[in-house]
Order: sequence, then structure tokens, then C-alpha cells
Amino acid sequence: MAKRLIPTLNRILVEKILPPSKTTAGILLPETSAKLNSGRVVAVGAGARDKEGKTIPVPFKEGDTVLLPEFGGTQVKLGEKEFHLYRDEDILGTLHE
Repeated sequence: MAKRLIPTLNRILVEKILPPSKTTAGILLPETSAKLNSGRVVAVGAGARDKEGKTIPVPFKEGDTVLLPEFGGTQVKLGEKEFHLYRDEDILGTLHE
């Protein structure tokens, strides 16, 4: 079984960030509470190629927190963890503190 996945071309491997199910005080939060569809970039492909063969770099780097579309991506399971593969144009933006 594979332990590491390196995306090809302009694909990005993302681990979704799950919202907390309870507060620090121990209060359980409902599943419908404010859900932000975000994830952490785990791996990035080298980039797509233009008509002249030059590489177009991916605008994200490993460790970035990104805003994900509600639907889409390809689900990938490596070991016990679940990841999603997206094309760089599918990512909606980066999130900053």
C-alpha cells in the first residue's frame, strides 16, 4: 500500500479540516453549525504546461490553508487518513489568520 502521494501537473492534495464537535468547555456542537469548507495543502504538483511547453507554477504551497468548493475533488485514502485531490483552478482561495 502506498504511503505517500505526489500529485501530477496542477493537482493539489488536501486534507480537509474538520470543525470541532465540541467546545473547550465540553458543549456538543450540532453538525449544522457554521461549517467552513477548508483544508490544509499536503502536497502540490509541479504545475500545468502552456502551449510552448513552459511550466505554469501552482499558486499554492504545502501547509497553506485553502477554501474548498462544496462539491468536487477526488477522494483518496492513504493508510488511515482521507485526502482529496483538486485541480488548482478548483480551489477558491487561501485563508489567513
